[in-house]
Amino acid sequence: MHELFSTRNNHLIDPTLAIWGWEIPVYLFIGGLVAGFMIIAGYFTFRGHHKHSDFSNFYLPHLSLVLLSLGMFALFLDLEHKLYVWRLYLAFEVTSPMSWGAWILILVFPTLLVNALVSIPKPFRNRIPIFDRISAFIAERPMLAKNIGVFNMIVGAVLGMYTGILLSSLGARPLWSSSMLWVLFLTSGLSSAAALVHLISTDKTERVLLAKADNGFLIFELLVFVLFFIGLITSTQAHRHAATLLLTGPYAAAFWVFVILLGIVVPLMIQLLAVNQKIKHTAIAPIMVIAGGIALRFVIVYAGQASHWTRMAGN
Repeated sequence: MHELFSTRNNHLIDPTLAIWGWEIPVYLFIGGLVAGFMIIAGYFTFRGHHKHSDFSNFYLPHLSLVLLSLGMFALFLDLEHKLYVWRLYLAFEVTSPMSWGAWILILVFPTLLVNALVSIPKPFRNRIPIFDRISAFIAERPMLAKNIGVFNMIVGAVLGMYTGILLSSLGARPLWSSSMLWVLFLTSGLSSAAALVHLISTDKTERVLLAKADNGFLIFELLVFVLFFIGLITSTQAHRHAATLLLTGPYAAAFWVFVILLGIVVPLMIQLLAVNQKIKHTAIAPIMVIAGGIALRFVIVYAGQASHWTRMAGN
């Protein structure tokens, strides 16, 4: 199975030594964003907000289906053996995170589709009869809709965690060898999703709610970063050198400026002022959060590829 995931930029079979380009960070960001959408939309479905067309869960599942397809396409572009990708679904390897990811993604699509059918937008009603019948069936059973919402939150959390576990399972890179990476990527995905909903929602109540939630996610993300670096610095010499790549090394400028300052601290300050009615809500903070989420994936992926056990340990 591993040979399927060797990249077109590297002739090595071992995926832990692969050289990844822009496709993997994009895939990881979109995966985290969709995971956040699933959790948010699932929560609103659970709370019964699917009955109101202005709320985000009316369109988030549909948007998630499109975005996830784009993410899968980015991943497909990075595969060296594209014609054999179907072989992933002929077996399931318990010890392979890539096998887990392939099957998780298969589960995500129908989960999103079912949540989309809880509330079909008016322009798409009476187009596909079976979808209308399923939607009517769900509408007559409020508990079923709640369970669909809960299941979306669970699957979304698994998807968000997987985007971090995929990297942390690749032990050849000490920067990625952290148990906090999945927490970081899940939190960042939730933050980016909340920011995007805050940006595009037409419902004032929902915008304020998502801004407050995003503030909590951003504060927690800062805490996770602290724990992430503590774990690296207090570990082996290779881990300590890996941490310096972000703290003071060649990736420090991008990390401190685009991820921490512009991606977390500044938008957090803006949104704290906005939710406390000191200033008006603007699109600036959500855009910065989303850009910071993208920058995080690129910095972590590229810096992780620059970290090596032998090279770091020898310094």
